[in-house]
Amino acid sequence: MAVATVRRAVDTDVDALVRIQSDTWRAAYGSLVPPAALEALTGAEARAAWRAAVGAGDGYHVFVAEEGEWTVGFCAAAYWVEGEGHAEVSTLLVEPRWGRRGHGGRLLAAATQALRAHGARAGRAWILQADAVSRAFYAHAGWEADGAVRGLDTGSGTLREIRLSGPLDLRLR
Repeated sequence: MAVATVRRAVDTDVDALVRIQSDTWRAAYGSLVPPAALEALTGAEARAAWRAAVGAGDGYHVFVAEEGEWTVGFCAAAYWVEGEGHAEVSTLLVEPRWGRRGHGGRLLAAATQALRAHGARAGRAWILQADAVSRAFYAHAGWEADGAVRGLDTGSGTLREIRLSGPLDLRLR
């Protein structure tokens, strides 16, 4: 098996971020999200947004997971000061064909370590309510639904998202 690593994303990773998000959303949510919304994930606006995220600087972190020569997943997380400070994992995706190899856990551990370095003590993430796989993944890390819900506008309807909250003191096993 190839060596698995996690590192900070750089500008040259933007194409991989777009590919992974598009491929993963098509596989996981293709029956829930309309084709036009899935197509938008590969457009110029999506590329510009990921380029901005990678270069956003202090408080915002994008990590990529690699296995050998392949970029197989990524995580975007942010910290901002408001009261005690908040930390949010905005996206954590691993291509399905690379799943169950620990990439998600390594990405979440890297993100939570970076967020703790800013002073955050707890984190949150929004996931589609119908996404049982992500819910189980976060539950394994000690993150649970906290009762907050919101709608994700798909352009032809709204999908319900739930917010998960949990500790940032994760460690790699």
